[in-house]
Amino acid sequence: MRTRQETRDLIVMSVAGTELAGELDGLAQQGWRLWKAEGVDDILGLLKARPRTCFAALLDLRGADPRQAESTNLDHLVPALTATRIGWVAGVVQKQLEQPWLRQLIHHYCHDYVTLPCASTLLGVVLGHAHGMAVLSSGDGQDQADGPDDAMIGESPAMRSMRQMLQKAAATEAPVYIAGETGTGKELAALAIHRRSARRERPFVVINCGAIPQSLLQSELFGYERGAFTGATQRKLGRIEMAHTGTLFLDEIGDLPMDSQASLLRFLQQGSIERLGGHEEIHVDVRILSATHVDLAAAVAEGRFREDLYHRLRVIELRQPPLRERGGDIALIAAHALSHHAREATRRIRGFSPCARQAMQRYAWPGNVRELVNRVRQAVVMADGPCITAQDLRLEASDLCAPETLDAARCEGERAAIERALQRNGHRLAVTARELGISRVTLYRLMARHGLRDREVTVGAIRRS
Repeated sequence: MRTRQETRDLIVMSVAGTELAGELDGLAQQGWRLWKAEGVDDILGLLKARPRTCFAALLDLRGADPRQAESTNLDHLVPALTATRIGWVAGVVQKQLEQPWLRQLIHHYCHDYVTLPCASTLLGVVLGHAHGMAVLSSGDGQDQADGPDDAMIGESPAMRSMRQMLQKAAATEAPVYIAGETGTGKELAALAIHRRSARRERPFVVINCGAIPQSLLQSELFGYERGAFTGATQRKLGRIEMAHTGTLFLDEIGDLPMDSQASLLRFLQQGSIERLGGHEEIHVDVRILSATHVDLAAAVAEGRFREDLYHRLRVIELRQPPLRERGGDIALIAAHALSHHAREATRRIRGFSPCARQAMQRYAWPGNVRELVNRVRQAVVMADGPCITAQDLRLEASDLCAPETLDAARCEGERAAIERALQRNGHRLAVTARELGISRVTLYRLMARHGLRDREVTVGAIRRS
């Protein structure tokens, strides 16, 4: 059964009346709702009729007369090409890329381009990125019904899978443990679970177990009575009690001291607490979510974390993917960060230069989303030009910004497309070849040309080890 989030809207318009054959059928099967437009008026009318909808749009430029295009300057298309709720992708044939007017059109108005005919799976990925950019540009985020995912930006397979798991976890009352590296957005995932759950109207309380001194952690968790210790002049409720009927998120649970682990385990077993200095058993109804960047299984093996508490917390385990595994999400998150912090700039920033986009894709992002957002924010303030460069982001540009020929650009685009397809399909060559619309023999040849065969061998060796 197709979920509501999987349905996205796609506008298809041809400037020369050409027809797409199997691509549209394949896109419909991927969950795209198709809208065919004969001209700009159709598109503007659709935007007016659906004021809360964001669209991807495929502009089929095959057969366009370059002389006619230059004479009209495509002025009649500008109102549609500049609409904030539409992410445009140009469809061309390879030889058209040599025409200056078309390159200029793609540069100014489109998020990407594809050469047609194109495999529907690859086309769906490119259109998905354009749709995501349209959502960011609109400023509306997702539909209000999908509010929990507003801050969890991404269209990569890893993030789509994560959203599906979040939805399933939210439908239960079982404790959820969220694993992931620092900066991947574990708290956002916990908040998404809460907002999708039956407790969404109740409190969502967060406590960072690694940020509170050990001497204060017990009182922060369980509260205390007046006179419980020197300076306790009045009763204070703990975080657990404050979350009654709602959700308690224990961040960095791996840093919880052993004595607090015992107290937390007792609460999970009995469903009640005692405030420090008190004797009354207080029943608390709360859903527990926890997260940490450390390997809890290793901590259990080393005696730093209680095994019984580990199994109590880890009824459902989710893994927040690191940014380096999310491919095109890097560009989406960077664009969102730029939009959010643009007001801090002393001049108008148009976007990211080609070398910045390439540098972001090639960087490993050890600090994940948090590092990306911080680098973009600093670049917004420090950039001297209209576009953020790799140097502004403090990333190694090397030869990325060097002038390149059209043949070099095509070669780089081909290599990147193959590499992304291999990552999406777990380096399974037969599946990757089918997605790219080529034979397996051709894929072998292209991988050898772009130096990807050695990398493939390395990946295979790692998986067999």
